[in-house]
Amino acid sequence: MEQLIDYFNTETTENVARYLLGMYLEHETPSGTLGGYIVDCEAYLGPEDEAAHSYGMRATPRVRAMYEKPGTIYLYTMHTHLILNMITQPEGTPQGVMIRGLEPVAGVAQMIRNRHGRAGAMLSDGPGKLVEALGITRELYGDSIFTSSLHLVPEKRRIPKKIEALPRIGIPNKGIWTEKPLRFVVSGNPYITNQRKALLEENNGWRN
Repeated sequence: MEQLIDYFNTETTENVARYLLGMYLEHETPSGTLGGYIVDCEAYLGPEDEAAHSYGMRATPRVRAMYEKPGTIYLYTMHTHLILNMITQPEGTPQGVMIRGLEPVAGVAQMIRNRHGRAGAMLSDGPGKLVEALGITRELYGDSIFTSSLHLVPEKRRIPKKIEALPRIGIPNKGIWTEKPLRFVVSGNPYITNQRKALLEENNGWRN
C-alpha cells in the first residue's frame, strides 16, 4: 500500500488513472464484503480543466475534499446518483479520478440486491451504478481510499491487455476539454459504459 500511496503523491493524474485500471476496489459493509476491478475511469485536472469541479480553484464547501491529501474520497451527486472520485495529487492541488466502471467479483449477489435486481453489465457499467452496487454512502466523503471501509487492494490488481484513452462522457461545450482523451478503459471489458458487444475481448480484456 505504501508504494501505491507514493504513486499518488508523485505521478500525474493521467498516469494514476491508467494505473487504477485493474486495481481491486473493496467495500466492507454490514451486508458483507463487496468488490471488483476498476475498468473505466476519468481524470479531472483541476484549475485548468473546465470540466473539473475545481476549475479556477473553485473552493465551495461541496469540493472541500478535492483540496485534501491524495487518496481522499470525493463524492458528489449527479442526476440523483452518487459519484465516486479519489484525489490524486498532493494537498492543495485539486485533481482527481472519477471511477466509471467496475467488474464485480466479491459479493455479487448482494450487489444485485443493492441494484434492485439488475445484473450483468448493467450491474456496474456506470459511475452511479457501481456506487449503488457497492453500497457506498455519503458518509465516506473525506475518508481515505487507502484506509477506510472503502479501499484499494493493490495485491489483487490485474493487468489489462490494452488501455484505451478516450474523451470523457457528458462533457459538452468545454472547448478543448470536451475532446481531450482523459477517459481510460480496459479495452474490450463488458463493464465499460456504452461498450458494444462486438468489441468484447476474451478474458474480459485482462492479460492475467
